[in-house]
Amino acid sequence: MTNMHKNCLCYIWLFLLMLVMSCAQQPTGRYSQVNDSAPPTQNIQVQQNDATPRYEPYRSHNFNSYTVHGKTYHPLKTGKGFTQQGNASWYGQKFHGHLTSNGETYDMFAMSAAHKTLPLPSYVKVTNTENNKTVIVRVNDRGPFHDSRIIDLSYAAAKKIDSLKHGTAHVKLEVIHVTKDDLYTVGDGPTLSFSEYIGISPVKQEFQPNDSANQGSFIQVAALSDEAALTTLSNVLSTLYHVPFLILPSNTLYKLQLGPIADQHQLAQLLTDLRSNGYPSAFVVK
Repeated sequence: MTNMHKNCLCYIWLFLLMLVMSCAQQPTGRYSQVNDSAPPTQNIQVQQNDATPRYEPYRSHNFNSYTVHGKTYHPLKTGKGFTQQGNASWYGQKFHGHLTSNGETYDMFAMSAAHKTLPLPSYVKVTNTENNKTVIVRVNDRGPFHDSRIIDLSYAAAKKIDSLKHGTAHVKLEVIHVTKDDLYTVGDGPTLSFSEYIGISPVKQEFQPNDSANQGSFIQVAALSDEAALTTLSNVLSTLYHVPFLILPSNTLYKLQLGPIADQHQLAQLLTDLRSNGYPSAFVVK
């Protein structure tokens, strides 16, 4: 064998060795990543608006029982009245752009989630019990298949309730069930009309100033000349944040204040939420 032939064989073997090593380093299966991760850059603008609950018929094929890791799961026939507490995790870049169990494309920047047994699709209010931050997500996928976790949130949803850093958070789940007739049930609460659900005509929670002089602080949200518009706004915010409200006439304006709130942590959190969701001028009134 000539030296030239020997050199050629060496190059061929070297090429094959590099090819094998390259293939060994590539992830197998449907995903291009081995381990999940956040987006490549943290400066991406992430959606902050909740998913909007509406009536959607369940996908019939999602009622079928299925088995993962030797464990069989039986999806619920309805999510009405469903509540649950446990740990939430999140999933991101690895699954971004791949199909969900619902046949949709997973978007880690949308307000979505995965659950092992809820009907698909379902709308769920998720509350981080450690900081009271909430998000409404649309469940369109199955998982997480870990006994210690009850829901997998999208990257955007986990960011909104501040659970990205720790990876998991203890949460409360409440299904928002909507019928064809626009009747809403949140968790195990009463069935509401659409106007009651969004707070246009809730059971009044207006605070009476003479009830008590020292029940806590208020947050002033807005001051408007249109009393009817302010009343509608007060009902919406009072229902959304589960706090009473107070409307005070002042010359030609009407002031909307939420409260009283005695817990200082709750007060600070509500102020932060209001400022982040369209009311940057909200302030505390002692």
